[in-house]
Amino acid sequence: MINRWLVFAACMLAGGGLGFWTASKEGAIAGLVLASLVWLLLDSLHAARLLKWLRAEQSNETPAAMAGQMPVMPGIWGETADRTRRLLKNRDQHLLESQARLDEFLSAIQASPSGVVLLDAQGRIEWCNQMATQHFGFDAQRDVMQHIANLVREPAFSAYMALGDFSHDVVIPGSASTPARPVKLSVHVHSYGKNRKLLLSRDITAVELAEAMRRDFVANVSHEIRTPLTVLSGFIETLQTLPLKEPERARYLALMAQQSLRMQTLVNDLLTLSRLEGSPFPGVNDWMTTSALLVQCEQEARALSPLIAPHGHQLTFDAGPACEIAGVQTELYSAMSNLVTNAVRYTPEGGTVQVSWTLLDDGRGEFRVKDSGPGIAPEHLPRLTERFYRIDRSRSRETGGTGLGLAIVKHVLQRHGAELHIESQPGQGSSFSIIFPAARVRRIQAA
Repeated sequence: MINRWLVFAACMLAGGGLGFWTASKEGAIAGLVLASLVWLLLDSLHAARLLKWLRAEQSNETPAAMAGQMPVMPGIWGETADRTRRLLKNRDQHLLESQARLDEFLSAIQASPSGVVLLDAQGRIEWCNQMATQHFGFDAQRDVMQHIANLVREPAFSAYMALGDFSHDVVIPGSASTPARPVKLSVHVHSYGKNRKLLLSRDITAVELAEAMRRDFVANVSHEIRTPLTVLSGFIETLQTLPLKEPERARYLALMAQQSLRMQTLVNDLLTLSRLEGSPFPGVNDWMTTSALLVQCEQEARALSPLIAPHGHQLTFDAGPACEIAGVQTELYSAMSNLVTNAVRYTPEGGTVQVSWTLLDDGRGEFRVKDSGPGIAPEHLPRLTERFYRIDRSRSRETGGTGLGLAIVKHVLQRHGAELHIESQPGQGSSFSIIFPAARVRRIQAA
């Protein structure tokens, strides 16, 4: 500031001295006026240049671009321009950093497994991530500033928004939900700012399915155990209160033993499933021969057949080429035995059950059980490995099934990397095949 006044004083002295030298006193006054006008003109010119630059900086051009166009000026105006340039540079840097943080924040929200929708005070969509577009069927560009009530017309959601009580969530069908493949969404709204809202959506289809399976599992176990318990308690009360003859007592005791065995079998199957789910996957270091497994299955089948049908069945076992399988012997035997005994249980008297082992061309092994039973309708095939799923409940109980056999088979095969293939048609029998991966099968070379 002092330099500014010094320059002004120098100009006035120069103008006054020049005027006094040319026209004495009157010339000095004229020189002072002329010098002040020149100084004012130059100062105004510098101020106009700076103002023009500042006005241009407020246009659509970026601060970085405008900083390169800053005029070079002396004195206070130059210092003002220099300080302004520094402020613009700092502001530009802050804007870039803020934009980078915003981009990272939006990228994080985009990667969120939950749907995120930002609503303004009127309930219009300001922004949504990709997951929200999948959950609700939004278009991220077209539906911006559209009212959420016009796009999500589910009555439960409309009532939830109208009530305004966002202390809990609401469950609605997703946009991709169909009767064959239902999709459930948990939607929770949170208020923030000035009446703005944050809407979060989460796909809970798997959770709902697991909860339904848990309820069914508990209900089925309770039902399966309650039936033999009822029979046992009834017979025990009869034996305690009524004087029975020895034949009747023996018959009642035999029925009680049958029901207790049924409960024991059910509990053993449940424990087997629990053990399979909690155990580590088997390695490929323990090998067993396929012929030994088929011999065990054959012994069990020939012992069971007369109990199911007095005249038995036509049982055929083909051990095929000598091979070995890597895995847990008890688990593999349990899976194979379940398929064989199921075929015996559901095949009518005199029917055929064919069990075979085959080495496929690609090195995989196939254990196949084919029967001449009543067959299975196509709608039942996808659900056969569900726990307690039965095609005919009365028939299953007559043959002593617990409804857990194929569930055990599924878990054993998953642990060994094998696949279960089922082919069946009503009236034409059924075929169950276990395909073992080539890494777990090896052929035994003849001595």
